[in-house]
Amino acid sequence: MMTPEQIAVVQATVPVLEVHGEDITRHFYRRMFTHHPELKNLFNQGHQASGNQQRALAGAVYAYARNIANPGVLESALTRIAHKHVSLGIEPAQYAIVGTHLLASIREVLGEAATDDILDAWKAAYGQLADLLIAQEASLYEANDAVPGSWRGWRKLKVERKVRESSEITSFYLVASDGSALPTFRPGQYVSVKRHIPGLELEQPRQYSLSDAPHGRWLRISVKREDGDAAGQRPAGWVSSELHANLNEGDELHVSAPYGDFYLDESRDTPVVMISGGVGLTPMMSMLNALVWQGSERRVLFVHACRDGQVHAMKTRLNRIVEECPHVTRAVFYETVTPQDVLGRDHDFVGLVDLDALGEAVLMPRADYYLCGPLPFMQAQRDGLLARGVDPERIHWEVFGSGN
Repeated sequence: MMTPEQIAVVQATVPVLEVHGEDITRHFYRRMFTHHPELKNLFNQGHQASGNQQRALAGAVYAYARNIANPGVLESALTRIAHKHVSLGIEPAQYAIVGTHLLASIREVLGEAATDDILDAWKAAYGQLADLLIAQEASLYEANDAVPGSWRGWRKLKVERKVRESSEITSFYLVASDGSALPTFRPGQYVSVKRHIPGLELEQPRQYSLSDAPHGRWLRISVKREDGDAAGQRPAGWVSSELHANLNEGDELHVSAPYGDFYLDESRDTPVVMISGGVGLTPMMSMLNALVWQGSERRVLFVHACRDGQVHAMKTRLNRIVEECPHVTRAVFYETVTPQDVLGRDHDFVGLVDLDALGEAVLMPRADYYLCGPLPFMQAQRDGLLARGVDPERIHWEVFGSGN
């Protein structure tokens, strides 16, 4: 328990973190990886190279300092972090390593400004945060242990099928080599996977949403190949490129048990509006497939946006569901169209998602809203829903990528 004096000291450092936060986190990662190079296998080195991870940690530290007197305000963020940690197999002992190098980095970056009082206060603050996360992660591990067919850490699953869903997205159907049933999960959750990356000579973890119903026969991930850009501002994705190019049917992949705090509330009978952008449709397809598999008659509006028909994944499955389930409707937006894209068959609108174009359909009474996609897309859709009077408690969203 932090003392009032320690809380006041941490609060007083907020202006310092605004200026020096990223300097501290950049120093922290360099320092920690120098002393513990094995931890590079746990951290996304693409986000390290881009600086996203450093910015994300600086933002997290800043938010924690601002809310140090009432950390409950950060409950949803801490829950999201805890789910990711357990998917990576983080252990309590690793918190001590992080704490040692974070405090050393504060001292080394701030120099004489890092007084003993400041370091003692931040040691207590970090200890409080670590205790909160360790307790929450222990609870998640315990709940996972009770799920039939589940496991802790990494398990090798076999690729039963590899299916090209679009020009960018490929699905991998993962099964147990011995044919045993796989654990159930909540539609919308993800797994972590790890893969050795040639050239980098590291194992790299990534999180991929499960994209099918939780029926226990397989776990399906649908991976977008991140090609990068010609200017080199956005490098190609190491893991996604490796999986697309070299993970084939019959191969094995290290996979975690399913986790994640973004999922369909299956206890409700309210209408569901799903709004996705790009590869953000993967958890939505899990939710939609689960509702169909369960025989649910909840009304569903499935809104999806992508560049064009070539990158539109799983449209055949979506169209079949719409045809067979009268309570499910779709609204597909293509930013541009090609000669092969047929209005009414492949897409319904041209341009960016426009909630006005959907009219009252998007404002179904008592509906729950699930959003997933790039951060600007999510912010725009959430703002649009709030402007139309949707209760923010009914809006659930998931943003892919570090620092979100």
